[in-house]
Amino acid sequence: MPKLFTNKRLILLLLGVILLVALISFSLRDRDNVSLPEQIIKDAVGAGQSAFSRPAHVVTGIFENIDSLLKTFEENQHLKTRLEEFAGVQAEVKDLRTENKELKEIVGKEEDLREFNPIQATVIARNPDQWEEKIILNQGTNQGVAKNMAVMTASGLIGKITLTTPTTSTVELISTFNPNYRISAMVVDGKKDVFGLIEGYDAERRELLLKRIDANIELKKGDQVMSSGLGGIFPKGILIGTITEVTIDEFGLTKLAYVKPAANFSLLDHVIIADRVMEEVDGEDNGVTGDDES
Repeated sequence: MPKLFTNKRLILLLLGVILLVALISFSLRDRDNVSLPEQIIKDAVGAGQSAFSRPAHVVTGIFENIDSLLKTFEENQHLKTRLEEFAGVQAEVKDLRTENKELKEIVGKEEDLREFNPIQATVIARNPDQWEEKIILNQGTNQGVAKNMAVMTASGLIGKITLTTPTTSTVELISTFNPNYRISAMVVDGKKDVFGLIEGYDAERRELLLKRIDANIELKKGDQVMSSGLGGIFPKGILIGTITEVTIDEFGLTKLAYVKPAANFSLLDHVIIADRVMEEVDGEDNGVTGDDES
């Protein structure tokens, strides 16, 4: 009996080996088709993978989207900061170019001042109530600035020093409404110089008034008006403006000319102070008969 059972086990083992070899042979023989057991196993595995992979992909996609949004937000913030910096740099470059141009023009103007010692200054304050009348500069008596020194830009004459401190000075512009403010001026028409006085400012026309011109003298629109230098305060030959209209004064005895200022009084930044004041004689400047630059 024991021998019989031993033979049965050997027979079963051999049958198992034969079946296994047959299955292997069957699988290797036809790889293009899937057997029924393989289909069942593959379908079951595929269904399980789908059941787990879809939620996993959804969750992964959500985290990826959140991460992408955070990165996009950070990039946008960085770009905004760079744009703000770029805008600031652009504004600074524009200011520097404007300042550089003004300074170049001022340096060129210094060569025309001859015996005057030019002092460069910058406008640091302006009273809105006296916008057309006064400005404050960053140079004072410590830098050699004194009362009655002429002040100009690269475009033309703008006024004179009326008040000083050790570090600042106040300029009264030629567009002031002060009735006692006079500038000895001359009109250059290519033939001869015509002398007169800048007295007053027309606020509506935003133009200076050139008065006391002989009624027989011919003036025309476009003639340039310059400082005559006769009063001793304003250097000779500094451009004041251009004549826009010539009329007879209210008394009918002399001519009155409207002069458009060469300098823009609303946009004053860098200026030149002419370091020279002539001595006064009997309380008046040497200059036009009976009148002084005040």
